[in-house]
Amino acid sequence: MAVPTRKFLRPLLRLSTALGAVILSTLGVTGIANAAGTVYAALGDSYSSGTGAGSYGSSGSCYRSSNAYAQLWTNAHSGTSLSFLACSGAKTGDVINQANSIPAGTTLVTVTVGGNDAGFTDVITTCTLGSDSDCVNRVNTAKTYVTNTLPGLLNNTYNAIKAKAPGARLVVLSYPRFYTVPGSCWVGLSDTKRSAINSGADTLASVIQQRASAAGATFVDVRPSFTGHNICSSADDYLHSLTWPVVESYHPTPAGQSGGYYAPLRAAIG
Repeated sequence: MAVPTRKFLRPLLRLSTALGAVILSTLGVTGIANAAGTVYAALGDSYSSGTGAGSYGSSGSCYRSSNAYAQLWTNAHSGTSLSFLACSGAKTGDVINQANSIPAGTTLVTVTVGGNDAGFTDVITTCTLGSDSDCVNRVNTAKTYVTNTLPGLLNNTYNAIKAKAPGARLVVLSYPRFYTVPGSCWVGLSDTKRSAINSGADTLASVIQQRASAAGATFVDVRPSFTGHNICSSADDYLHSLTWPVVESYHPTPAGQSGGYYAPLRAAIG
């Protein structure tokens, strides 16, 4: 058999190189990343831990749910390694402590934080037990804190996360509006109180978005996903109102974690 000449081999080599380039272009960075798997750290407070969504396993007072958006994202992405660090009641300082446990090589970090710093529980308590004016005043106090004090705390938190996971994509999620106003509820808080609480959620979302953007993070606004599913809406299935156990009150249900949090996260990052 004759040995192929260099002149004959050159076209074959060029064809092989071209095919390799097409394959690599088709795979892209995403395909390579998916093949290797994602190292994912889920940080934050009760909205990330999944309080309200049940199935908490052995997580104790952190109320980490197997129905939480972080676990749903992990389940949908084969090969993902999840460090589930979020814990009910966490404030910015607690999330900074959580960041110390982010594994080396982490490629994705998600977080919700700021609501507890702003006094979320006290706002709900005041609005439940107090007058309309008591509620509006307490919400306004929280909004002042969110506008003036919280930005620096968020900066510190996001910087601490980035320092521990410099190669990771940081995704910051907001909190929902709680009520449809006017809505279908015939009992409970007045529309004045419901509107005040919603305005607090809007102020919080605005500040979180600003600081997340400044930190180079991806911001995921969950408020649109909850529209039509929040308390006093026609569906009324994404959020608990006052319920038992009390810790689950005003937190996402399993449907809220799936449709309200996981869905927009999936839309934002795949």
